Amino acid sequence: MTGYDTGLITRTVAITGTRNTGHRSLGDYAEVFHDYLGPFADSAHFYIGGARGIDSLSLLWLADETEADITVVVPGTVDQQPTDARDAIKHCRERVTEIVELGARELTTAAYHARNRWLVDRTSMTIGFPHQDEPASGTWQTLNYAADMGKPRLIVPV
Repeated sequence: MTGYDTGLITRTVAITGTRNTGHRSLGDYAEVFHDYLGPFADSAHFYIGGARGIDSLSLLWLADETEADITVVVPGTVDQQPTDARDAIKHCRERVTEIVELGARELTTAAYHARNRWLVDRTSMTIGFPHQDEPASGTWQTLNYAADMGKPRLIVPV
């Protein structure tokens, strides 16, 4: 009997995505998450950045629609995050397995890139939701870093 047969192996999945999500409805995102996160939800531990956009939307969906373990990772502290991101974390707190605050003093691009590398380094795959009009975004930086590490990526443009 293998670890997969006994349920001892948990896939760890980093989620990355655009902060610009206003071009689609919440219902559209729920469908996208159902289709692309749902298949992993029974056997995965999700690691999500604590920012606005895809981070907050996926956190809310996973917390409300699945029993998956969830870790939220922020580059500094939760209190430094935008109000909507803090509200999402607060709303889901009872469902969040762990909150990791990396302690950056300022929320710079370098701090977010460090957070993204932290996510990828601790997970077995990355699911990315890049905005189609942002070819040089933090989402793509994260997806490219996962590729450089030889880890599988699932890319779902939104």
